[in-house]
Amino acid sequence: MARLLSVNVGLPRDIAWQGKTVHTAIWKAPVQERRMVRRLNIDGDGQGDLAGHGGEHRAVFVYQMDSYRFWQSELGRNDFSYGQFGENFTVDGLTDREVCIGDRYRIGSALFEVTQPRVTCYRVGIRMNEPQMAALLVARGRPGFYLRVIEEGEVGAGDEIVQVTAGAERMSVAEIDALLYRPGHPRNELVRALRIPALSAGWRGSFEALLAQENNGEATGNAGLGPASAPPAWVGFRPLRVARKVRESGSVMSLVFESADQHPLAAALPGQFVVLRLQASPSTPMLLRSYSLSGEPSDSSYRISVKHEPHGVASGYIDENVQIGDVLEVSAPRGSFTLRPGDGPVVLLSAGVGVTPVMAMLHALAAEASPRNIWWLHGARHGREHPFAQEARAMLDTLAHGHRHTRYSAPDPADRLGVDFDAQGHLDIAALRELDVPRDADFFICGPTAFISELTAGLAALGIAKARIHAELFGAGPSSTPGIAALPQRPPHLPEGAVGDGPMVSFARSGLNVHWGPAFQNLLELAEACDVPVRWSCRTGVCHSCESGLVAGTVAYQPDPVDLPAAGNVLICCARPEGDVVVDL
Repeated sequence: MARLLSVNVGLPRDIAWQGKTVHTAIWKAPVQERRMVRRLNIDGDGQGDLAGHGGEHRAVFVYQMDSYRFWQSELGRNDFSYGQFGENFTVDGLTDREVCIGDRYRIGSALFEVTQPRVTCYRVGIRMNEPQMAALLVARGRPGFYLRVIEEGEVGAGDEIVQVTAGAERMSVAEIDALLYRPGHPRNELVRALRIPALSAGWRGSFEALLAQENNGEATGNAGLGPASAPPAWVGFRPLRVARKVRESGSVMSLVFESADQHPLAAALPGQFVVLRLQASPSTPMLLRSYSLSGEPSDSSYRISVKHEPHGVASGYIDENVQIGDVLEVSAPRGSFTLRPGDGPVVLLSAGVGVTPVMAMLHALAAEASPRNIWWLHGARHGREHPFAQEARAMLDTLAHGHRHTRYSAPDPADRLGVDFDAQGHLDIAALRELDVPRDADFFICGPTAFISELTAGLAALGIAKARIHAELFGAGPSSTPGIAALPQRPPHLPEGAVGDGPMVSFARSGLNVHWGPAFQNLLELAEACDVPVRWSCRTGVCHSCESGLVAGTVAYQPDPVDLPAAGNVLICCARPEGDVVVDL
């Protein structure tokens, strides 16, 4: 008979770690008295990061003495105490290989249902004083599991654990964990997992993404954890010739590229971008910049459209110095902000030069004479800063169900209301409500950070599903560093201290080139030292939160990731450069 050995609780607290402050409740301590278990928590317990832990489907975390004994032997330690792995219930029995998702257990006067394996993050490594612990839990098939509270009640150490019902499909915690994280995601097993009613929404979404990937044989990587895509058409940079140079507005200039060697290009997906490597002068460092493709997807030419920013070195060079016939180094198209196939409504939302990727989407829809309900919504300051106005209007006129609405925040006297623009003001969530855009649409948003933040939050508040809201930021995206106390934002910079003499690491979106040095264990640590915005969670090659584009160069992994990223991408938390590299950060 399985038995509850200890009930462990702990409230979030701040700890110092690697020069940062981490807010965490990974430290749990046993309680002697019986405790009430409620729908979201045990009395006296809390979570520091509700995005990754806690909630109805993760109310109680369970870990087993069988795994305690395993890790004592594996790690050569004898200093464990109840709550060592951040668990609420330490149990005898209920191994991850025998417990199945959907199993229900009576403990004390409470009834529980198994919903998912634990999603491990870096904080368990802090608690265990073993940085690789998140990866080890997955690699050894011992994650532990979460319970949902079906009936609230009291529990205490010594309670028997009685199985009440068995979960549908009889898929164990260890099987479900391996199906997401480890290589190989058999279609029949994904379908089977998705038939389990008790499986939590987050894991269900991951398996749905993996199933869609299985149906698309070209995609590589792990779609359940990060971006999945076909391999880039070429590695690194390729010389392309500037065939045309077109002024689109007072500050936006387009370059149209063609092959410089008569070999065809690869048609990009609408919404993708390329990276340019520019040498403004022999005495200045190489410039790397990412620009969305703005023309119709084609294997004969690419169009980028660049806004000349004040004091912008790269944009100024393109505007003033690049000439027709020049040959520039260009990466293969990449990026996951792409038009989704289907027959449902599409809303293309942009502000300023954020129009470029959605312009490519509009071109693709017009080229196929799409019967979809298509909304084109754009915000500009005035007509002089409204690129592609006539081009977009002409395409929308060819679409059977095309709608357009343009707002100018500060129109010129020459701008004609009802002709050049439809209303004065900003394109915001109030405007979307006023226009009554379809709620079942896919929304594609590009523009300044504040524009994207307001619209994504506003759409979510309107009840638009997260999976239908797609956004592309200018430049580097926001950091995601779970549990880390916020620090003042600093622009990317060279790391403090001695300059390394290793390979050159270029962060393309941040416009920073820095030599690799021995002070860093991986590309993530280098990026952090430079205040380059990064995203991460496990820091050990498991969760793929840090997955980024590897535009050029090769890396070596230490440790090896549990499952490889998509072709052309890199897991920066465990990668070191083997030579000069360009990373899309």
